[in-house]
Amino acid sequence: MWKEEDNKLKKTFKFSDFKEAFAFMTRVAFLAEGMNHHPDWSNSYDTVEIALTSHDKGNKVTNRDHDLAKAIDGILE
Repeated sequence: MWKEEDNKLKKTFKFSDFKEAFAFMTRVAFLAEGMNHHPDWSNSYDTVEIALTSHDKGNKVTNRDHDLAKAIDGILE
C-alpha cells in the first residue's frame, strides 16, 4: 500500500532477488518515461523503494503521482 508522508507517495517493494528487482525497475522506468513523470527511488539487492512527488507543483502529491502509483502497481498484477 502506498503511504503519503512528507509530501510524497512512498512504497517499498520486495522481490526474490536482485534480478527481479532490477527487472521491475526497468519496467517502471519505461512506464514513467511514457508518462513523463519520474520517481525518486533506490534499490538494495531485493528491495526497491519508490517515492513520488510532483516537483513542478512545489513538491506536492498530485493526481499525476497517484496515476503513476496505480500504473506501477499494475506492473505486478
